[in-house]
Amino acid sequence: MSEIRIPVDIVAADNDKREAAHRSDFQALGEKLARSSIDIESVTAKVADFFVAVPSWGVGTGGTRFARFPGQGEPRHIFDKLDDCGVIQQLTRATPTVSLHIPWDKADPKELKAKADALGLGFDAMNSNTFSDSADQPHSYKYGSLSHVDAATRRQAVEHNIECIELGAALGSKALTVWIGDGSNFPGQSNFTRQFERYLDAMREIYKALPHDWRLFSEHKMYEPAFYSTVVQDWGTNYLIAQTLGEKAYCLVDLGHHGPNTNIEMIVARLIQFGKLGGFHFNDSKYGDDDLDAGSVEPYRLFLVFNELVDAEHRGVKDFHPAHMIDQSHNVTDPIESLISSANEIRRAYAQALLVDRTELEGYQNGNDALMASETLKRAYRTDVEPILAEARLRAGGAIDPVATYRASGYRFRVAAERPAVKGGSGGIV
Repeated sequence: MSEIRIPVDIVAADNDKREAAHRSDFQALGEKLARSSIDIESVTAKVADFFVAVPSWGVGTGGTRFARFPGQGEPRHIFDKLDDCGVIQQLTRATPTVSLHIPWDKADPKELKAKADALGLGFDAMNSNTFSDSADQPHSYKYGSLSHVDAATRRQAVEHNIECIELGAALGSKALTVWIGDGSNFPGQSNFTRQFERYLDAMREIYKALPHDWRLFSEHKMYEPAFYSTVVQDWGTNYLIAQTLGEKAYCLVDLGHHGPNTNIEMIVARLIQFGKLGGFHFNDSKYGDDDLDAGSVEPYRLFLVFNELVDAEHRGVKDFHPAHMIDQSHNVTDPIESLISSANEIRRAYAQALLVDRTELEGYQNGNDALMASETLKRAYRTDVEPILAEARLRAGGAIDPVATYRASGYRFRVAAERPAVKGGSGGIV
């Protein structure tokens, strides 16, 4: 890494203050886990190898449909965004890739690649945008994109997705995520069947443009901006899409795109069982698509999702390599701090799931012992795995306490002096 944004001596100094206490905590946890025949070194190594992509748009201040309140030192363009993403990776050592959103992040691929290389970053799945209009596009997506009644509008949306594939291929990406806001707001506004047929036809064209080693992720969402009906509204429709398109098509599960009390971990299990789980957009929600920080509201649910993922690893599910990415809107926090925290919470859920005694759990399940099966999960969930997370970061050159180190570095105040203040009060997520 040749373009370090936070001086290494600041990271080292903050680690020095915390290392003695950390060593004591790590040793104590290791002794505790050993009593259950769990090797802390093995768990730490697995956690250190678990990575999650950060979204380029996530380092900007988010907003709602009603207003957006810009933060200090907001990135002006994709290269500022990459600088911020580089800081998150530098401190967490958990986020080595960035997921771009086109056209927001459109730039010369050689310049993007050079910047990312200098920061020690790579590129994850590409994300297309046909849910809002760009300044220079001839056809509007107000009434839909890939399912629009107008063939020219659908063609425009298809070509945009193909452009995303071509840019991603130049950057080393291996996947395209497609989310559309298509649907209707009034009964009778759209013919459900013909609308879905148009969508599938358009997606077939995008699928044909995929390189041989790429995957296509379709993402479902219950509502917004289509509040009466949404074309890709749930995991069942998403599964139908993946099955229809072919072996390179998979379902992407956004944890926020479900109604309250939906059993998301069971959806994950079903998609694993039938070979169509493509990956995740991690966030959290209270009411709907809130895009809250991962693990901030339902940390046990996040753990239960990872319990299914670790179970699949344990069973040796064939070709099982789901993509992991954060997808959040940071309205009241420093986006870098929220993304640091979320990356750690995602790793926390993974570490806790690794502690589940699979043999014991299966025994209780086969014996219909509901209480003890639940307690087996809770025992792993209640374990404080923070020393494991900190050790994984430290061994990789990161920070024992990344948020504290970030604040000590003064990075936000430095970039605020470099980047002009943003004025605004309009709605929107970015």
